[in-house]
Amino acid sequence: MRLEGKTALIAGASRNIGKAIALTLARQGANVVAVARKMNDELEQVARECAGGGYM
Repeated sequence: MRLEGKTALIAGASRNIGKAIALTLARQGANVVAVARKMNDELEQVARECAGGGYM
């Protein structure tokens, strides 16, 4: 966990590259703040994947 204790703000985290970055940083131990233009099911799913994987 190289990023443990660090916080990352990911813009555009609901899809594509932003989603991949958010999940990768969460796996590395970072606290992830995921944002997108609209609060939608895709963004909520990314948050669940980060939290459900034991990353957050």
